[in-house]
Amino acid sequence: MKINNISKFYSRRKNLRNNSTPQEIIMWSRIKNYQLGYKFRRQHSIGTYIVDFYCPLKKLIIELDGSQHFEEEAEKYDNNRTKFFEELNIKVLRFTNSDVNVNMEGVLLKIESELQ
Repeated sequence: MKINNISKFYSRRKNLRNNSTPQEIIMWSRIKNYQLGYKFRRQHSIGTYIVDFYCPLKKLIIELDGSQHFEEEAEKYDNNRTKFFEELNIKVLRFTNSDVNVNMEGVLLKIESELQ
């Protein structure tokens, strides 16, 4: 059963790629083209969820969270997503937009550590 990049989510993934947040653009500029030694995909769907960045070889998801993610309903939704990914043995790293804005090097060090 196919669970990655299901075709019915193609237009949504494309729309998200074309309307990336400034922090997603910054992150993508630092992880694309094997800059950390591994291939990442952006706006990749797994099941019914679309993740910000995914490294298939290491089964690692990187999520960037804006302020809307700290509301109660959003936190519940994110927790359910994370449980779904963990059941597939996929690790989820979450960073805030502020992390990307003020501590990008620390964010990259954490990602590199998980890739090892």
